Formats: sequence, C-alpha cells, structure tokens
Amino acid sequence: MVGGWLKMLKEVKVSFPGPTWRTDSHWSAVRKAISEQINTVDVLATMGAIPAGFRPSTLSQLLDEAGGRFRASYFLQPELTTSQLAFRDLTWDAKTGTIMSRPSRVSLILTLWSCKMIPLPGTSIQVLSRHIRLCLFDGSKVLSNIHTVRAVWQPKKPKTWTFSPQVTGILPCLLDGDCFIRSNSSTPDLGILFELGISYIRNSTGERGELSCGWVFLKLFDASGVPIPAKTYELFLNGGTPYEKGVEVDPSVSRRAQGSVFRQMISVRRQPQLLVKLRSLNRRSRAMLSLLPETLVGSMCSAHLLIFYRQILGDVLLRDRTSLQSADLISHPVLATFPLLLEQPDVMDALRSSWAEKESTLKRSEKRDKELLKAEFLLVYHDCVLPLLHSTLLPPFRWAEEETEAARWKAIADFLKQSRENEGSLKALLSPDGVHKPFDLSEQTYDFLGEIRKNSG
Repeated sequence: MVGGWLKMLKEVKVSFPGPTWRTDSHWSAVRKAISEQINTVDVLATMGAIPAGFRPSTLSQLLDEAGGRFRASYFLQPELTTSQLAFRDLTWDAKTGTIMSRPSRVSLILTLWSCKMIPLPGTSIQVLSRHIRLCLFDGSKVLSNIHTVRAVWQPKKPKTWTFSPQVTGILPCLLDGDCFIRSNSSTPDLGILFELGISYIRNSTGERGELSCGWVFLKLFDASGVPIPAKTYELFLNGGTPYEKGVEVDPSVSRRAQGSVFRQMISVRRQPQLLVKLRSLNRRSRAMLSLLPETLVGSMCSAHLLIFYRQILGDVLLRDRTSLQSADLISHPVLATFPLLLEQPDVMDALRSSWAEKESTLKRSEKRDKELLKAEFLLVYHDCVLPLLHSTLLPPFRWAEEETEAARWKAIADFLKQSRENEGSLKALLSPDGVHKPFDLSEQTYDFLGEIRKNSG
C-alpha cells in the first residue's frame, strides 16, 4: 500500500512559486523527510494501527523543511519590486498618513465548523494533537503560508473534531476556527487545501510523528472564473496525499458502496467529512484586511495585531527613514521580534490579552487617534512581549508537548498577573526571581533586506 505511494512520490514533480527559489530543493527535502517516515507508516498500517489512507503529513513537512518559506512570518514581511529599488506591497498614503490599503482578488473569512467520522488510530499510538493545516493551493503549488488550527474532541464522540470551543477568558488563537484568507493570485485553479492531521507518539518506541488523516481541496472559482458562493460546504475527505488520486481515507467504509439507495445513503453518512463556511466581508472587515499583505492566511482574532505590525513597518521604512536608499540596520525591537510571535501563539495570546485590557481603558476619541493607538500598542508590547520572549522561566515552544505547553501557559499567566497587580512589568523585571537570557543584538536589530520576501515575479 505505502510502497506504491513511495513510487509515486519519487516520480511526482512539484513546483513552488518564485523564480528566485530553488523549487526542486524544497520538494527534495520534503520527499526525503517523508520517505524516512514511510517505514514507520508501513509498520503502523500493517499492524492495523492506522487506516490505509493515512500518510505522513505533507504540509507539516513543508513547514519544517522549506526554510520558513511557508510560515506566516515570511509572508508578513514586505516584498521588493523587480527592480529591487522599492517595496511592491508596502506603499505610503500621504493623504491618510499611513500605509496604503491593498485590495486582493480573494479576501474572505473562513469558519471551520467540524470534522465528522474521522477514523480513530489504534491503541498502539497516542494522539498528542488533532488539527487542520490549510493554505492556498492551485492543485500543484502551495501559494501561501500554511496556517494551523487545533481541534478539540469529546470522549463520547471521538470521531468528531470541533473548533473555537467555549473557554474562560480569551480564546487561544491556536483554537480559533475563524480564519481570514487573502490572495492576489490570478490562477484559475486557486483554492484552499485542507489537511487534517494528528501528532502522535508510539507507545512502544517513543517515536513521534505527524500523520495526515485526509485532505480536501476547495476551489474558490468555478469554470467561468466566478467566485463560489459564500455558504457552508460539506467536503468529503480524500486519503493519501494531495498528489494522489482515488485514495480513500478508510477503504472499509468506501464511498463507492454497491447496493440499494438506502445502503448508499448510509455509506455516505459514514464518510469522513469537513464542514466549513465561507463568509463574505462587510465594509469594516474588508477595510481592515486590506492593510494586510496581499497573500496571507491567519487567525481573525490576531488580525488587528498583524495590522499594527504592518503599520509600524510602514512608519519605520517609508516615513521615518532619513534616506529611502539607506539599507542600514534599524534599531526597533518590535519589528525585530514580532515575527517570533507567529511561531509562539501563546505569547501572541498574551499580547492580545494585554492589548484588550489597555484598549478598554481608552476613551472613544483616543481610539480614533491612530498615532496614539500605535504609541500605546508599542508600550504594551515592550511591557508584555519582550520580557516573556527573553525570560528563562519560559520553556522553548514545542509543538504538541502537553507538559511544555502547560508550563508555558503557567509562566505567562503568572507574569501577566504580576504585571496587572503592579501596574506594569518593571517590578517583575527587577525581581531577583526573574532571570533573563543574555542580551543579544538580534533582539533590537531589524534587517529589512534580510527579512524581505523574494519577488515572486
């Protein structure tokens, strides 16, 4: 079963956007990493621990092996024009005194509702995380960052995954099922690729990995180039990888069931499926998202923070630089460190919480003052994020490690509580209990030539 897929994997050629990127090297790295997992998957499938349609996760490997090319922090950076003399997607609007809004071909909100009838792995592996990875896709190329949303499930309904659970306090952005989708790609085959995945550990060996539990591709335009309607879609999942065709997630509940109409209806109800809703934007949401890069997928609950970053980026690169031809390093800790938050969602949540508290104290007139809002945001960022990023009490972020995640949440919650009680983080910073990492110049230095995205032609 998996041996045949490995043969296909060696033959398939996948290209990635951008003439400045060695597209073959990306796929070679992914193919090598996936090939190393084939033996494990083959063993698990032979043991009956996983359904025949499960595979090593394609999108997870792209995240890990492509040098950050498919991470949100990459797409958040400005892009140069072909001449390399100006920014293509970051321009100044002298009339409004901020960055210019940029409409895109696709700008919408996607809500992940639930996944149903997802097959269960066997007892020989322990599931550490259930999640969906999604990105813009054209059938062969990944055209955006890969965004991850973690699912929750109930023991009474282990085959059903849900999103955006009711929680005390703010909803962690990692669990937020409301996503914004932006793309300016002109390809007629543009759509959204969803890959359901589990992170697991083998009980017998302690080996960790990530498996795809199925995937589906939702095209955003019909054959005439008309956008598909904004509504709820019930999408049946495919097995294998996005580059395999005709593979079922679990052949034991094949959708190609023979027999009576009733039997076929029962078979359809047992198929793994994903429920999503596409929502069109109102005027306010459209105006807000137009301040983001033309291509980006992310969580709606943190979109306003990304916009602050882009606006500050515009101030520093377009308004305040003494010479637009200067390529000197820029001293700005927010620009230097904010991209790290996109890989540490719990610190992003700390910033969201702190900013929401600060915003609630502002008067209505102050909330309309864009310069005042940016100044207050910078103060909150310095008071909240910088101490956390460089605290030795915060363990390094590790995906799907429950103990590490719990330790980080506790450290963050304790820090925010102390800051709230002491009206700022200064006391916590000066406390002998607060040990911080040695200072590094990278904490302060923004090298925009090193951070900019390569022109995609």
